Amino acid sequence: MLKGLAITPPILGRIAIGKVVEHNGKRLPCKDDQFTITSQLQTKEGWIPHPVDEQLRGEQDGKLRDIPIRLLFNDPDLNLRAEYALFDRQTARPLCVGDGEQCKRRTRDGMETLPCPAPDTCPLAQGGACKPYGRLNVLVGDDDPLGSFIFRTTGFNSIRTLAARLAYFKAVAGNRLACMPLALKLRGKSTRQSRGTPIYYVDITLRDGWTLEATLAEARRIDDERQAMGFDQQALDRAAKAGFANGAFEDSAEESADVMEEFYPEAQATTPAVPTADAEQSGSHSPVPATLAGKLQAKHQQQLGTSQAHQA
Repeated sequence: MLKGLAITPPILGRIAIGKVVEHNGKRLPCKDDQFTITSQLQTKEGWIPHPVDEQLRGEQDGKLRDIPIRLLFNDPDLNLRAEYALFDRQTARPLCVGDGEQCKRRTRDGMETLPCPAPDTCPLAQGGACKPYGRLNVLVGDDDPLGSFIFRTTGFNSIRTLAARLAYFKAVAGNRLACMPLALKLRGKSTRQSRGTPIYYVDITLRDGWTLEATLAEARRIDDERQAMGFDQQALDRAAKAGFANGAFEDSAEESADVMEEFYPEAQATTPAVPTADAEQSGSHSPVPATLAGKLQAKHQQQLGTSQAHQA
């Protein structure tokens, strides 16, 4: 095995809740209120839809907000990898990833393991350069038992909800997480910060029409069937864990460029927001001033202008 190269689950396609569009000559993330399942091929018009997208969309009257899934691994941390991530804005290469305690950082002296203070207090993370970054692999359909679809997000709501669900489902299923028939569901909520605008995030739930009892019974049946045929889930989890640990960064250079375009648009601080329905497109947010200092300065200028107008 090549050292330094993360061995990740085979990818058949992508799951997103938005896309990248041309706006005033710049490519910016455009949010949506439904899932889109794409292949790994893209043209100038964007990512090419995967055939399963049309199939599931037809079953839901055109709005894809519920995807039947299963998981590859029993270990929640293998299905969902979440970390703080900082990318080099010039080269799109991963620069630093951390968990709030330790980070792996690319420096002039090579790869180093350093303390990770989290984005709020890290000097490298100023201006929103470092964000939570999650990748969830799920099985959609039965065509490929080891080929997965990947959902990427920098949204805190999605990461927190997915992590909780995976941990809870593993617990109630007696470590049969990979055998449970589940669903990826799009949910919405409003907050004071969103000013009533819906924020969409991703959740993992029971499938429509399934009770928890029926789901657990099916998980036990599948687990018994797999053991009888010699399927070694524990060995699969161990192989995946070793593969992820083989590289410092999970994303390749090609993938990082797409991640940068979708989640870290360079024009974020100055370009007006693209009119959209939600505030979390796979974790992408509407453009805002890059720093708190910028917000305060803008507010101060506004107040100063109002005061001068009254004096005049």
